[in-house]
Amino acid sequence: MLQVHPSPALRNPVLIAAFEGWNDAGDAASRAVSHLVDLWAAEEFAEMDPEDYYDYQVNRPDVSIEDGKRVYTWPSTRFLLATRAGLARDVVLVQGIEPSTRWKQFAAEFVGVAQQLGVTTIITLGAMLTDVPHTRPLPVSASSDDPGLPDRFHASPSAYEGPTGIVGIVAAEASREGIPTVGAWVAVPHYAGGPPAPKAALALVAYLEDALGVSIPHAGLEEDAREWEQSVDALAREEEDVAEYVSSLEQQRDAAELPEGSGDAIAKEFERYLKGRDDERP
Repeated sequence: MLQVHPSPALRNPVLIAAFEGWNDAGDAASRAVSHLVDLWAAEEFAEMDPEDYYDYQVNRPDVSIEDGKRVYTWPSTRFLLATRAGLARDVVLVQGIEPSTRWKQFAAEFVGVAQQLGVTTIITLGAMLTDVPHTRPLPVSASSDDPGLPDRFHASPSAYEGPTGIVGIVAAEASREGIPTVGAWVAVPHYAGGPPAPKAALALVAYLEDALGVSIPHAGLEEDAREWEQSVDALAREEEDVAEYVSSLEQQRDAAELPEGSGDAIAKEFERYLKGRDDERP
C-alpha cells in the first residue's frame, strides 16, 4: 500500500475526488477538482503507480517539450493537500483517471491512503448526460448509505442497481472501512455534453460550498459558464429541432413540483444514464 507521512497532523480532513472518463461527462467533475487545486494552491504529496492500474493503449501518456527536452506525463491518480486555504479543516484533493484494471486493489489502496491521513469524510464527484435544459441551473444529486452524515450534505440512500464506475467501488470500500462517503453527481445536457461543460463544474463547486459550509470563490468558472451557455444558445438558434427540444425541457422543468437538484426524477435519470452507458459497450 502507498505509504503517506503527512506533516503536520491534518485537521479533520475531508477528501474530494474526481476521475476522468466514464464518471465525468463534459469533464465537469475533474474541472471542479482542478478549480479547487488551483484556488487553494494544493500540493501533490502522493501518486499511485500507473503501471498497476492503467492500460496505456487506452490512456496514453502525454509528451511535451520543456527546456528543449521531451517530458512524459503518465496517466495516474494524484493526491494533493490544501492546508493554506483559510478553511477550518484540511482538504485532500484527488485528481485521477478511472483505472483500466485491478479495481479492487485500486480501491483498497485509495482508501488506505485516506485512512493514513485520518480522513473523516470522502466526497466523490461525477457528471452524467441527461435530459436537462442548459438554460436552467444544472441539478446536483447526492447519495450516501451512511445515515449519520449531516443534513447539509443533502444525501439520501441510493436504490440504484446496474453498472457502476470507480467512484462506486471506492465508496463501497470506504464504507466497509468505516469512512462515510457521499457521491455527488451533476446533470449535464446531453445535447451539449461534449467537453468542457463549465456550468456543470460550477454546480458541483456550489454543492461543495453548501456541503462543507465554506465560501469558494468561483474565479473564472462563472465567466466560462456564461460563455458556454451563450455558445449553446447559438447552437439552438441555428438548429430549429434543438431549439424546440430545449423549449420542451424548460417547460418540463418549470412545471416540476420538486425543487431542482433533488427528487426521484434525477435519480431515475441517473439510473437510465448508467445503464445506457453499459449498453454502449462492445
